[in-house]
Amino acid sequence: MAAPPSAYKDRHFLAVIGDEDSVTGLLLAGIGHVTQPPDAQKNFLVVDNKTETATIEQAFDNFTQKRNDVAILLINQHIAERIRNRLDTYTEAFPSVLEIPSKDHPYNPEKDSVLRRVRRLFGE
Repeated sequence: MAAPPSAYKDRHFLAVIGDEDSVTGLLLAGIGHVTQPPDAQKNFLVVDNKTETATIEQAFDNFTQKRNDVAILLINQHIAERIRNRLDTYTEAFPSVLEIPSKDHPYNPEKDSVLRRVRRLFGE
């Protein structure tokens, strides 16, 4: 059953949780957005080795639960591994969460939560 239009009509933006190269590339492609003050929330999070897992979880929760303007959340697969439990339990249609490769970490379809759900759906 399709989601009603009220579930997605105000969702206009992509959000990204990724390494510096991935986020920079996507920002250069034009996905960057900052909400109006006093909040001034960005639709991206740059993650490096020093970024705490709690910060990534907080950004994931913000993009998937609190912000109603995000349609798709892109997350680097190697970063998704740090919050795999959250990704595996996330079942909402909007925003859609897609795992993407990064320059230094190739894509592994065996770890992709969406692909695993599709395989279960088809009985593989």
